[in-house]
Order: sequence, then structure tokens, then C-alpha cells
Amino acid sequence: MPKDSYSGKDIQVLEGLEAVRKRPGMYIGSTGAKGLHHLVYEVVDNSVDEALAGHCTAIEITVHPDNSVTVVDNGRGIPVDKHPKLKKPTVEVVLTILHAGGKFGGEGYKVSGGLHGVGVSVVNALSEKFEVQVKRDGKIWAQEFAYGKTQGPLKPIGTSKATGTTITFWPDAGIFETVDFDYDTLAGRFRETAFLNKNLKITLVDERELEPRREEFRYAGGIVDFVKYINEAKETLHHKVIYFEAEADEGHVEVAMQWNSGYSDAVLAFANNINTHEGGTHLDGFKNALTRAVNDYARRQGILKEKDDNLSGEDIREGLVAIVSVKLKDPQFEGQTKTKLGNPEMRGFVQSAATQAFADYFEEHPKPARTIVGKAAQAAKARAAARKARELTRRKGLLESSTLPGKLADCSIKDAQLAEIFLVEGDSAGGSAKQARDRSFQAILPLKGKILNVEKAGINRALGSEEIQALITALGTNIAEEFDIEQARYHKAIIMTDADVDGAHIRCLILTFFYRYMKEMIERGYVYIAQPPLFKITQGKKFEYAYSDRQLQQALARMADGPKVNLQRYKGLGEMNPEQLWVTTMDPSTRTLMQVTVDDALAAEKSFVDLMGDNVEPRKEFIQRHAKDVRFLDI
Repeated sequence: MPKDSYSGKDIQVLEGLEAVRKRPGMYIGSTGAKGLHHLVYEVVDNSVDEALAGHCTAIEITVHPDNSVTVVDNGRGIPVDKHPKLKKPTVEVVLTILHAGGKFGGEGYKVSGGLHGVGVSVVNALSEKFEVQVKRDGKIWAQEFAYGKTQGPLKPIGTSKATGTTITFWPDAGIFETVDFDYDTLAGRFRETAFLNKNLKITLVDERELEPRREEFRYAGGIVDFVKYINEAKETLHHKVIYFEAEADEGHVEVAMQWNSGYSDAVLAFANNINTHEGGTHLDGFKNALTRAVNDYARRQGILKEKDDNLSGEDIREGLVAIVSVKLKDPQFEGQTKTKLGNPEMRGFVQSAATQAFADYFEEHPKPARTIVGKAAQAAKARAAARKARELTRRKGLLESSTLPGKLADCSIKDAQLAEIFLVEGDSAGGSAKQARDRSFQAILPLKGKILNVEKAGINRALGSEEIQALITALGTNIAEEFDIEQARYHKAIIMTDADVDGAHIRCLILTFFYRYMKEMIERGYVYIAQPPLFKITQGKKFEYAYSDRQLQQALARMADGPKVNLQRYKGLGEMNPEQLWVTTMDPSTRTLMQVTVDDALAAEKSFVDLMGDNVEPRKEFIQRHAKDVRFLDI
């Protein structure tokens, strides 16, 4: 037969969990750190579903020194009886067959978050070893697996009056780029889960440190405590968090909200405990109700006159922290990352419940109501002033794409997908970068000194900053209500600063600007951080660069037996000549770029407020907590 024949023998059938091991990225998103942590979330989500069903009050997650993870819950325990169709213990079916579980019909779960995931069978498939113990029906049952395959039958190993499931798994080091779990990533996720499930106790233990680290998350106030946590470092406009909940055939909704004196909002929406980053119908219903209720109240009270325009939703939400959490039987997720709720009935349900709740609150709490409306009116005036400032600068030609900033060294290519811009600290480094670059696709924008901290300034002041104007104009997207991602002139915006304290601060300031005014640039994956080398190690005529402590030690070990080694520590980009800057930091074939992502909206919000906001105390606590991790503060 010819070599390019295509017949039945060319069709490969992957049985059981082989498909998962063959294409792990299809099931957990990636084989990097994000996919690794997803394994823990899948197991914990099953326990949370038991809590949603009213059968689990405590979950404990332990990371062991060998990076295996144990998850223990006190739920009902996975059923151990024979599955009527497959004639195997149900626990074995759940752990070895894709899409087998209690959430696809039957009365096991009325509401489930785990349905959004891929199932604990995928965790089994991607683990070198996997053990399950089930306490149920007066016995303790145990079974072991390796790479998704059963290693022996389910058997009783003891007796117990308690119920629950214990799962321990060892991620497959042959599949994952790293099997090193990050404590802060896990803690952030489980803190959020505990906020969303009132009174559920989630304990995280890390045994990898000399003294095991242990943290317990349990919140009697649920999402009210969630709002207080986010607003911890902010000045609030009203003391008490606004809270309401409602239930109907469509499902259950609860909302907690509180305004602060800041300029940005943090409205987080969840469906069955899943963070719907892209929003959806439940968030639309909430926003519609809020905008209408505030405007109706402002008109009734005469705060808005007949000639005045309505306050926009953006103005009303300035400084608002809100959690919108819905629980429903059959969630439909859509959007680019499957984190947008699509159920149409939820829009009307949430809008109706929120409209009634807002009307009652404004009627019963006139003082906070007037304060909230007053802040929104101020935001509207500031936005109008910013619009005028933009129009003025546009008339002067500063915001027109045809009049790019004078210090921008643009690239010649016009295809934004292939173009990249380096945001460089200082004119001297900018000069080196301009000489080093490939001008066909690399643009350079030097930024003078430290740009304005937009966390502490409104949009009006931000637009008055020359450096920020240059940034907005060069990127081409505009900001605020005029932001348009399709107008982005570059699909890679690379922050390139010195490897010292000032460089780190400038990087934070630029990231704060992106997060507050061009968040979609980050969400689309357009924002990167350059990784210049920390050291140059020279021995005779040979030299190499090290980008981390580990690489430095490896290089020094390789050169241990030769002539004297000369070590140079780079602090500034200006210390490198153009050729060195190109090879180490700018050449796509040899450089390393760190892509900026926002996987955890809560952690990002807290970080920007704590580190860049007005309140000093959270910054002090952060420095004290992380001081031991600092390697090169300045040299």
C-alpha cells in the first residue's frame, strides 16, 4: 500500500484514561504549574460538592515533603457498592472512567461545582500513584492505582463509625513541568472557597517546611467576610456590608457589597463556587439592577435634576467591592475560558431579587444611600473632566495614532500580532535598547523615572501625566470607556526594568496601570516582563550568563577546576552594551519572557491595594512576611 494510505489500521483507539495521559492539556489546561494545581482543585471540589449537598463540614488538604497531596473530608464517602451497569465497585468506576460521577443525573447532588471540572479520574490518570480510602457503612475501604490503572481490588482494611473520603496522589513528574506546589496559590484558592461556603472548615497543611505550616479557613459570615477581607486596607463609605439573598425555581443568589473611597471596583461573580472571570447572565442582572436602583433613588431625592444625565454603571460601581454568588442545578458555561455563565433565566432572577433588595436598603438607610449616590455623582464629574482632557489632548494631537510620542522608536511592521514594544526604564537603557533591537518588529518606549501610581490617583490625574499619555498613545487602545483591544498596536508589551529596588518599583507601577486601565491587555496575554540576566560569569575567554541563583551555582560548579572566575552582578540594563542586551534579553531565540496573567482576581486585587494603596500597614506586614525570601535587595 502507498505510504500515505489512510485506513482502519491508522485509527488509534485510546482506552480508559489513556487519552488523558496522551493529551493532558486538553483536560487540565496545561502541564505547567497551573495544571498541577488544578489536580488539587479537582479533588477538593468533590469534597465541596458534598458540603453543598449538606453532608460535609470539614476538609483538610496536606502537602507532603515528596509533593504528594492528601485530601480528607467528612462527607458521605464515595459509594463502594457494585455499579449496576459495570459490575465493579462504584468508587473504582468514579476513579477510572471519564465523566463518571454523581453529578450527571440522579439525586446525589442538586447543585455541583465539580461538574465544571473534568473529574477526579483525570487526577488518577496523571498520577504516578493514587490511593483512596472510604469510610462508609461501618468499614474503611481502600484501593490503589498507578497511572490511572487499578493495582488491586477494593478491600476493607478496618472498621469506622465515621464517614468520608481520603485521597492521596503523587503527580506524574514525567508529565508535569514541575511537581512543586505553591503554598500561596493553594491558600488563595481555599480561602476563596471557604468564603463562598459559610462555616465550611478548610485546613491547609504544608509539611515541606521544618515546622509544618498550617492555616485554617472558616468564615461564619461567608461572603460578608469576603467583602470585609478585600476592603481590609481601604477606607469604607459605610460601616455595615450590604447583604441579601433570594431563592426561587431558578436557583439561589446571595450578594454582599460595600463601597470604599477608592477609584476602582472589584465585583467578583461566582456560579456554583466557580469564579466566572468573564461574567455572565448573573452579573448582568446584578449590574442592571444596581444602575437602575441608584438612578431612581437619585431622581426621587432630587440629587439628580431633570436636566442631568443618568449616572452610568461605571460611575456607580467606582469604589464598589461586591460578591455575587449563585447556585443553580444545571449551569451552562461559555466564553473563551469557559468561565462565563450563560443561563438566560439567571439574568431576570438576579435582577429581580437585586432590584427589590436595593429599593429596601435605600429606603431604610438614607444616610449611606446619599453617600453612595454622592460618590457616584463625583465619579461622573471626574469622568466628564477626564473626557474633556482627552478631547483637548486629542485636539493637540497627543492621542492620535498619527502623532505618536516623540521618544517612541517604532517598528516598521504593521501587523500587531507580530509587533512588540519594550517599555524601558530610563533614557540610557532606552538608548541601548534602541541600538540592540530588531527595528522590523521591536519598538522601544523609554519611560522617565517612576510613573504616576494610578492606585492613588483618579483617571483625571492619570491623563495629566506625560509618561502615561505616552504609554496610552503608543499602545493605541485608549482607556476607560473608550478602551478597544482591537486597536492594540502590539500584541507583546514587554516591561524591561533594572534588577534592583527601583526597577522592581517601576515594574509594579506599570503593572498597576495595566491592571486598572487596560486589564484586557493582561487577560489576552499581551503583557510580559523581560528577564535580564543577574550575573555574567567569565573564565578566561569563556563567559556565560545566569538568570537566577540556581543557574549561578551551576555555572560556578562547572568552572570550579579551571582558572580564576570573574563574577559580575548586573543591576542596571545600562551596564550591558547593545550586543549583550540583545543576546540576553531581547532576542526571541535566546531570551526568557515572563507572561503576566491574572488567574486569581482576588489575590491580584489584594496585592495592588495592599502594595500600591494609601494604607501603610498592609505593606509593612507584607515586607515582614517576605523579608526572609529576599536575595538581592540592592548591591
